[in-house]
Amino acid sequence: MLLIGNGPLITRDPDNPFIADGCAAISGTSINSVGTTLDMRAKYPTAKFIDAKGGLIMPGFINSHMHFYSTFSRGMNVPGEPAQDFSGVLEKLWWRLDKALTLRDCYYSALTALVEAIKCGCTTIIDHHASPYAVSGSLCEVARAAREAGIRTSTCYEVSDRDGQKIAYEGIKENIAFMDWAERENDPMISGKFGLHASFTLSDCTLEKCREAMEGRENGWHVHVAEGPSDEEACEREHGKRIVRRFHDFGITGKNSIFVHCIHIDGAERALLKETGTAVVHNPESNMGNAVGAASVPQLAAEGITLGLGTDGYVSDMLQSYKMGNALCKHAAKHPNAGWGELPAMLFENNALIAERAFPVKLGMLKDGYAADVIVLDYNAPTALSDKNINGHLLFGASARSVVTTIANGRILMKDRKLTELDAEEIFAKAREHAAEVWKKI
Repeated sequence: MLLIGNGPLITRDPDNPFIADGCAAISGTSINSVGTTLDMRAKYPTAKFIDAKGGLIMPGFINSHMHFYSTFSRGMNVPGEPAQDFSGVLEKLWWRLDKALTLRDCYYSALTALVEAIKCGCTTIIDHHASPYAVSGSLCEVARAAREAGIRTSTCYEVSDRDGQKIAYEGIKENIAFMDWAERENDPMISGKFGLHASFTLSDCTLEKCREAMEGRENGWHVHVAEGPSDEEACEREHGKRIVRRFHDFGITGKNSIFVHCIHIDGAERALLKETGTAVVHNPESNMGNAVGAASVPQLAAEGITLGLGTDGYVSDMLQSYKMGNALCKHAAKHPNAGWGELPAMLFENNALIAERAFPVKLGMLKDGYAADVIVLDYNAPTALSDKNINGHLLFGASARSVVTTIANGRILMKDRKLTELDAEEIFAKAREHAAEVWKKI
């Protein structure tokens, strides 16, 4: 038995949301119970005790859309004229970076991002991978890094026609091979989806091959949708329909599927997402950075679409995405009250719902039977703190630098801001070596 106590406990359980001096008891990989520190220590006198020292105790963060492979782009000087639009960003940066990756690069770019995730208190990640000149085995390299790090990870390979039919078919095979491998491994911390890039890089022929390969499987799909306006324009011009309808016609919508961005979808598309139970993941920092617009967060939420929050590979810090998302929502709506309810629901409720569709566990709460994903933040509130205002404290007071302890699935990954199992210095040194080679290719 492991106890984490002596601090305000934020359970995210609506029946028992807040304990002023709380303590969570972990048995194996699950939460056993919660209560006051006094009661729990009396109940389990021989249990190991982690002292939160007055810091916030809460569930680990979940990232519903991540690109581990983007890690080596950081600080890179991309040659040539700067991109002038989103298409230019893809062509000048991302589609050059992914072509340069080897299998070993895939492993170290993932492991580096996972180290940062631990430091940011993120315990579950849904990844979306691409390495077109190193497709076969790439997802197992990502999974190997995730296992070493101890972070619950779902991944997939981004099928696309942009590098030719042969590589597209290799991507299809990689998705299926990884899902089969994950099923044989029967590891509750690793799972796979079927990855697709976006409508404008996928022919009907390739989508039909994808549908055939996925027949009988319920893992779901993970795809970018209407990130830039040109994606919708191309779909209507070439296929006579909008993106969500096109994907629906190929069987890609559904409750286990993730449609990322959805910035430029219309009312009929939103209705189809709602009808099919398809989840949407918003990535505010990426959308601002790529200047592609702002998703209609209040409208998507009001219409009952399951709306999650991701980082799109920009960072591993979900609190930063939460803060950015709140500000962008207000800015786009031109109203200071926008985002107050939607963003907390996305991060603390809907991300758990989305992740539960990928893993055989209950997530997002400190409650009996839920996964033992617990973090401690060194945050000493300067004003009153309760379940009624915790979201405001996290928005304006805490940051990823506040995370001092990270426990995922009952495994202590960081304590007192020190990693317990990984050697970050060695990992980052190796990453720099691999990044240097990648940069040379570009």
